[in-house]
Amino acid sequence: MNRIEYIAGLSAIVLALIYIGAFIYFGAFWAYPHSGEVSEQLGYLADNQLVISIVYFSIYALFGVVLSVLVLGLHEQHSTLKTFYVSKLAALFGAIWVGLVIASGMIFVIGLGSVVDLASTDIDRASDTWHIVTLLTESLGGGNELVGGVWVLLISLCNLSGKIFSKWLNCLGLFVGAAGIATVYPAEIFTEMFGISQIVWFVWMGFSFIGQAKAINPSQVDV
Repeated sequence: MNRIEYIAGLSAIVLALIYIGAFIYFGAFWAYPHSGEVSEQLGYLADNQLVISIVYFSIYALFGVVLSVLVLGLHEQHSTLKTFYVSKLAALFGAIWVGLVIASGMIFVIGLGSVVDLASTDIDRASDTWHIVTLLTESLGGGNELVGGVWVLLISLCNLSGKIFSKWLNCLGLFVGAAGIATVYPAEIFTEMFGISQIVWFVWMGFSFIGQAKAINPSQVDV
């Protein structure tokens, strides 16, 4: 199973890098004119369509694909635990989260293309479509992190029960999961807490997986 662990570890680190990339982009480069005229907002989308599409595809669709590898890797870790039922529940929430974020990315990218096309002929209709696209994207993938929070919480409970990985890593996971669940309350602080703490959790989880794989048999971690 060590090769699976190695790949799962790499996937966790990639997920953290995607998060970091998103923070950098929205913190340093995203300049959407929220208070501008509709024509100015649509113009910004048209001028930056390719970059915006790549970013959103990465932080949603690509994130979901990579996340699926980690979900399966963690499920394998729990296959012999007495809490296997809880692990299966965690895998179910992980699969739901994968589906939601991939769907969010595809809706956004395709919706953005439609908005840009409409803007050249019907600004009002393009604006209405853009509101629908952003609403759907936020509702499925970014408005709250309940599903992701429940997944991390259940994973951490299974890890604690089976003494898998560091106790402190799993305690951090409990915090991450609680922060994700708390995002159902409309306060930006909970979303920020979830995102930042999950970056640390992903990196720590990734290196824990890789270290475990090397400890089992260093000669078989090459993929």
